[in-house]
Amino acid sequence: MKFLIYTEDKADSLHIRQANRAAHIEWLKGEAGPELLIAGPWLDEAGMMRGSLLIVEADNKNDVEDWLSKDPYKEAGLTKSVNIKAYNWVIGAPK
Repeated sequence: MKFLIYTEDKADSLHIRQANRAAHIEWLKGEAGPELLIAGPWLDEAGMMRGSLLIVEADNKNDVEDWLSKDPYKEAGLTKSVNIKAYNWVIGAPK
């Protein structure tokens, strides 16, 4: 099953994101867990990173939550909110 993960950073936390970005990307590339299909930051009106959007494949939502609990961004206190929703990729899905 696919899941969409939408996170929002805490206010005035760009410095936390930047300081932990390399560790976060390494974690995404190497951490065992859900299969990562898409990942990237979403931007505010000024073009600044303010959160993340990921699409993963996992057996269930609990597996996604367990995986996210190890994210360096979470451990650094960057995240204000996390929304995880089951996702049905209709158009543009890889074949």
